[in-house]
Amino acid sequence: MKLLAPILASLLLCHTSSTFVEAAELRIGSATVSITPDRPVALAGQFATRISQSVEAPIIAAAVALESIEAGKAADQAIFISCDLVGIHHSVLAQFRQHLKPLLPDFDVRKVIVSATHTHTAPVTSAIPEETLITYPIPKEGVMQPAEYTAFLVERLSQAAVQAWKSRKPGGVSWALGFAQIGENRRSVFADGHAQMYAKTNDARFRHLEAGSDSGIETLFFWNAEKQLQAVAINVACPSQEVESRSALNADFWHDAREQLKAKLNKPDLTVLGWCSAAGDQSPHLQYRKDAEARMIKLRGLTRQQELGRRISNAVLETIDAAKADIRTDAPFGHIVEDLPLPPRKILEREYEDAKKNITQYSVVEKPDNRVLTMLKLEQGIVKRFEEADKLPPYDMVLHVLRLGDIAITTNTFELYLDWGIQMKARSPAQQTFVLQLTNGCGMYLPTALAIEGGSYSGLPHVNKVGPEGGQILVDQAVRAMQALFPVAKP
Repeated sequence: MKLLAPILASLLLCHTSSTFVEAAELRIGSATVSITPDRPVALAGQFATRISQSVEAPIIAAAVALESIEAGKAADQAIFISCDLVGIHHSVLAQFRQHLKPLLPDFDVRKVIVSATHTHTAPVTSAIPEETLITYPIPKEGVMQPAEYTAFLVERLSQAAVQAWKSRKPGGVSWALGFAQIGENRRSVFADGHAQMYAKTNDARFRHLEAGSDSGIETLFFWNAEKQLQAVAINVACPSQEVESRSALNADFWHDAREQLKAKLNKPDLTVLGWCSAAGDQSPHLQYRKDAEARMIKLRGLTRQQELGRRISNAVLETIDAAKADIRTDAPFGHIVEDLPLPPRKILEREYEDAKKNITQYSVVEKPDNRVLTMLKLEQGIVKRFEEADKLPPYDMVLHVLRLGDIAITTNTFELYLDWGIQMKARSPAQQTFVLQLTNGCGMYLPTALAIEGGSYSGLPHVNKVGPEGGQILVDQAVRAMQALFPVAKP
């Protein structure tokens, strides 16, 4: 690809804001705010318009502010915010930062990190065609419009950030690794080599799931000066979409994980950040052992959503004593922020030919519904991307990489396939690595070459802004930034 050479050249010129990070005093603040609207809204995440009829589980934004102090002066900073949303669109992030800047003049708004849990039962936040896969026809009467909800959201995110930042006090951090099966690969591969999302695995032609899963529950604990737990961030390689097709507001399994943790710890004010790790090909929906799982849930008297929350909360609780025994109040803290241009997904010739055939079929539909119109628009986009490949601009992503003690945290805007996240974790020089997808942007799926070969949703160009070439650049650059923060490699 002709665009790749200048992109690689520009990466060599990227500014790295930190090399070696000294241990420093940590100051920590936290906050939790509701982002649940008080009126019906259109819900994002499916191909048809859904209007919320009720609130099954409230959606929230949880924030943790971090600052390191060296020789009495601020050395580095970050504010993490986790939101029960399907994604964080660039336009929403831009509005939020603009609103936040005068409220926190001593904070660099480029160092705010906003992540989505990817619940499919949260409001639509953007009507900009470049940011949304689907444009939902939304009734004008009796429904809160996306622009109105976004204004409300920006106010609430700012409230969370300001409260967390202004409440920061000396404290400590610790980290732990637990395990729970939450997600599994949702792409089945059949005898002829093709892949299909959510296929029937009892088909005689079924051969295997396309890739693996990650049962690790990476947990970051935040403590006050009295060693009392103030907040916790939990990194799970699975999007929160167990109840994704309902017409009700629902934070999905993160609501249950939060409530169970608070109840079991007797800490009703605990701030809990849900971080979705690389999981673009993962799902909480079962692909096999369905009857056995259903029986166990019934015996426990739970819903599937509650069961997932139970597993996450138990995995955290099983590690909390070990984590409390190793609290760091003077951990090294560094935060790199750099621009990362990535080459656009290459359209294969067979995908181009398929798109032209599909355009012909969709164009003759007499009364096209929203789904047909959406697919027609997407197919037309594929044709244009193939025919104008040399003119396409890169996808501009902002990469965040942080060191906090012996752990690394790296972010990306994508629904990132699990294998990319595993590469980052395996190659990281840190003792433990947290990967945050759908953060500070919404870049659609970033698939592997294997997924593109297999086809099916999430491996198709319609939902890929960046392909495997860009995925490898993302991994390499994240690892390079981590190495800058950890100059001595792990044994």
